Amino acid sequence: MQPRITVITLGVDDLERSLRFYRDGLGLSTDGIVGQEFEHGAVVFIDLQPGLRLALWPRESIARDTGLAGGAPSSTEFTLGHNVASRAEVDTVMEQANTAGATLVRGAQETFWGGYAGYFQDPDGHLWEVAWNPQWTAPG
Repeated sequence: MQPRITVITLGVDDLERSLRFYRDGLGLSTDGIVGQEFEHGAVVFIDLQPGLRLALWPRESIARDTGLAGGAPSSTEFTLGHNVASRAEVDTVMEQANTAGATLVRGAQETFWGGYAGYFQDPDGHLWEVAWNPQWTAPG
């Protein structure tokens, strides 16, 4: 398998609420909710970077599409990493997320690996790490 991940889909409980958080609160670019003409098709696509989109799709639609039973969500199943160019940018993004209604899990602080990072949860409990790593160059 060649790595060709093009969409990361987050299951959400309230599509409108998630749209407001990501578009209005975090300022991410999206055309809003599309696919409403299809039963269980309403979804939000957010362009993250060339070739990669974030999709917000109701958990019940994911369960129906896959045939899996919905289960209790867990914030420790995975994290989304948002790497930035400086320590100051970590603080800025964390504050923006807080203002947008995120739950701050761990405030920005020095890390054991020599960087600076913090964690927040979106309205559905998805865990985001905002990090500055002095060994990496964040894409511009």
